[in-house]
Amino acid sequence: MGNDVWATERERMVQRDIAGRGVRDPRILAAFRAIPRELFVPREVRRMSYADAPLPIGDGQTISQPYIVAMMTDALDIRSGDRVLEIGTGSGYQAAVLAELDAEVWTLERLPWLSQAAAARLRTLGYRSIHCCVGDGTLGLPDEAPFDRIVASGSLPAEPAWLSEQLVDDGVFVGPIGSWTGQQLTRIVYHDGRLNRDRLGACRFVPLVGAGGWEADSRRKREECDEDH
Repeated sequence: MGNDVWATERERMVQRDIAGRGVRDPRILAAFRAIPRELFVPREVRRMSYADAPLPIGDGQTISQPYIVAMMTDALDIRSGDRVLEIGTGSGYQAAVLAELDAEVWTLERLPWLSQAAAARLRTLGYRSIHCCVGDGTLGLPDEAPFDRIVASGSLPAEPAWLSEQLVDDGVFVGPIGSWTGQQLTRIVYHDGRLNRDRLGACRFVPLVGAGGWEADSRRKREECDEDH
């Protein structure tokens, strides 16, 4: 499939699945037009690159559907120069979207091979403001805190206990919180020593494994819990 076809598919995705579903920020639409999503998915599912659906990327992990990435990005309200922590690098696609909005991004991934692949992909595409780190993202990244924005790209059983310590005042967290079978996409604003919460809707993400997330020996459950937004 030639580049002109991918460009057509990309524009259709932006119009139909992002702008068409209520995300109107021109900066976000421009970011999705700029990023070649086909390079963030395995070859065997590349023909589905611009479907509005999550796709497998290996070891039970997924790249989220475009609309969900756009909606979460919109909820973060990224400003130029924001320091952003992403929990769960995955393919690196969400990090690329954040970088396109002129954020400096620290992205944490538990699986070394996935982090290395994402880092190589992002370097090849010219992103220099994304720092790929291997570690337990469910504990945040205290050495680089505080952050203006934090986004969880997988589900958590409860809101992170460390949010108030790793967010600036008026900082924002966006991520899915809830049970194995379903979560609420949650926006939390830290202001004046308080965490103020809004529910953005029901969702279902693959789980984030770690000390502050799901148990590492839950692979069977993780494989049964396919992401379904």
